[in-house]
Amino acid sequence: MMSLFDLISLSLALGMDCLTVSIACGVIMVRIEGRTVLRMAVLFGFFQAMMPFLGWLASRLFNRYIEHFAHWVAFGCLVLIGCKMIHDAFEEHTEHHLDPRRLHVQLILAVATSIDALAVGVSLDCLGYHDWGDLAMPLTIIGVGSLLLSLLGSWLGVRFGSIVSQRLRPELLGGIILVLIGIKVLLA
Repeated sequence: MMSLFDLISLSLALGMDCLTVSIACGVIMVRIEGRTVLRMAVLFGFFQAMMPFLGWLASRLFNRYIEHFAHWVAFGCLVLIGCKMIHDAFEEHTEHHLDPRRLHVQLILAVATSIDALAVGVSLDCLGYHDWGDLAMPLTIIGVGSLLLSLLGSWLGVRFGSIVSQRLRPELLGGIILVLIGIKVLLA
């Protein structure tokens, strides 16, 4: 099982996509709209917590096939996600016109930012989280972390506009954290 520090680091790494998207949404909104920002943050936190749960469920179904190389699976999943995030940090992003105030847009963004977390659920199973009760803390930390990063991102986007999203590169930081956690899992 992962330490509290590792769980918080994992939460921060997974939440970097939420932070980035929330910054962009804050730039689009121009001013803080409490209801919109809160709903988006709750959706981001919910989906970031539910995707690892779904990945964990899938892993439990196929556990007997992967139990002998579980640490390698966890390492591979975390490093692949981390490398993808690092790659995405250096890609040129085209500007899309979307309205973050609309529920269907928020749902699409919440699902899109949380897809990578499916693989984290597989990793959690491989790391010894075998019971429903074991998952409560990791999923709560992941969900709350993403919710808080989304709130922060919206505020940063409104407050500092496009300057923050161009200079901060939160995807790069998140990717590096995931790769380091993957290496730690392999060496443990």
